[in-house]
Amino acid sequence: MKDESKLKQALLEEVKKRGLLEQEEKPSGGMKDIISAALHSRTQVHIFHLQTDSQSSFAEHMALGGYYDGIGDLIDGLVESYQGKHGIIKGYSIDKTQDYENVKQVISYLEKVDSIIEKSRKSVKESYLQNQIDTVQELIYSTLYKLKFLK
Repeated sequence: MKDESKLKQALLEEVKKRGLLEQEEKPSGGMKDIISAALHSRTQVHIFHLQTDSQSSFAEHMALGGYYDGIGDLIDGLVESYQGKHGIIKGYSIDKTQDYENVKQVISYLEKVDSIIEKSRKSVKESYLQNQIDTVQELIYSTLYKLKFLK
């Protein structure tokens, strides 16, 4: 009986190693939080972009347009790379959107998104995923520069 149990265990390990079993879902809290924040930011920043008005600067309008134009492809690449190794991420959480008030609100919002990403990325071990997260943060900080210093 012991030999049969050992054989079953060895067989199960070999099948898993070869990827012949359906992938078990691994907890993806850190990555799930990063992607949830990034997905929300795409929609929220697009709303801010569309609601800029004569009180807002043209540079602000363009900076926000550049952000939402760029973030979608970055999210896709990051999610696909992660899921290729770890399986499908489920359970995204998306907060309610808000209307545009002023540039300070937008800056605060993007800094909050970056804070979530920075905190959550600590659970990500793979350097290629860290590089993709770096690129998302690069876009956030480039946008923040334009919002803070270009008028």
